[in-house]
Amino acid sequence: MKKNICFAAMLSALLSVGCKEAPQTQQAVPYASMTLTTSDAEIETQFSASIRGRQDIQIMPQVGGTISKVCVTEGQEVRNGQTLFVIDQVPYRAALRTAEANVQAAEAGVATAQLTYESKQELFAKNVVSEYDLRLAENQLLTAKAALAQAEAQEVNARNSLSYTVVKAPANGVVGTIPYRVGALVGPTMPQPLTTVSDNSQMYVYFSMNETALLNMARNLGSMEKVLQTLPKPLLQLSDGSIYSEPGVIESISGVIDPSTGSISVRAVFPNPGRLLHSGGSGNIVLRHLNKNCIVIPCIATFELQDKVYVYAVEEGKATSKMIEVIKLDGKSYIVKSGLKPGEVILTEGVAMMREGTPVLLESEAAAAPEAPAEPAAAASENNQSNE
Repeated sequence: MKKNICFAAMLSALLSVGCKEAPQTQQAVPYASMTLTTSDAEIETQFSASIRGRQDIQIMPQVGGTISKVCVTEGQEVRNGQTLFVIDQVPYRAALRTAEANVQAAEAGVATAQLTYESKQELFAKNVVSEYDLRLAENQLLTAKAALAQAEAQEVNARNSLSYTVVKAPANGVVGTIPYRVGALVGPTMPQPLTTVSDNSQMYVYFSMNETALLNMARNLGSMEKVLQTLPKPLLQLSDGSIYSEPGVIESISGVIDPSTGSISVRAVFPNPGRLLHSGGSGNIVLRHLNKNCIVIPCIATFELQDKVYVYAVEEGKATSKMIEVIKLDGKSYIVKSGLKPGEVILTEGVAMMREGTPVLLESEAAAAPEAPAEPAAAASENNQSNE
């Protein structure tokens, strides 16, 4: 009897050892997942931009001389026709008086030549003088009139030159840097302007867009005019990262392509009521496009292989890789262009270590499955004692 009991115990031990060494089937592990649905998503695109005033007018003197008066300060708002600088007027006033005197002398010469010509006409009618004398007097009258016209033109030039000594603003705007002060010698050929008057009531913001993207839009919509109507209202991100309070309008698209970059210059207009924007500044143009009924997935649910983007979809309880096309929505999400459909389930964690065909138990399924009851330790002990 004891020999039978010992043999049974040894056989049971051998069987238990054999079971431990047998290969076990891979168990499904629960993973976080998401079921794909459609929603509306807004894509934000940024372009580097430069800010310019609606008019940046360089103020150059039209006559030479020393500055006798500076009538404005840097950053001052000026109106059209307001005096900015006064150049020494003394030599130009003298030139004007000389020109006026020359006109008076020419007018006297014309009057004298006119009297001479009329006298010659009377004498020629009485056969006192020859026709030659009459024609000579007529030519002298024409010469005197030409001299008068020349003197009058010189007077106009002298008067204009005197007026040019008062340098005025050609438009409403803001005065820029003033590099010249009272006493500085200036002239029309100087390399640097007296100042710049910028019309900052509206600001032009220039940025570049990809040629291919614009051509595709124009081809799909029919014309570049319709592209201008379709593009969203741009926002301006300032150099400090804040968004300018006033939205703009894309006004024009250049007809010239930059051969070095393959891009097209685009101009947007922004109102500037508070004078916050300054000519020469920089920032970013922000365009926001609303995509309707699109699939949005988190970036952590994807992995890249040879510049391609993949996800793991759950099909028949196993992980199956799928290549997809995406558009970056922000730093955390993608919009799926192709490769996935609503209703599919994809994994949202552990994709970097996942392998093709790995059994997957979704977290929702793991939570719903009942736990298998464990055999009580006391009952197992009683069974062992009874067998002995």
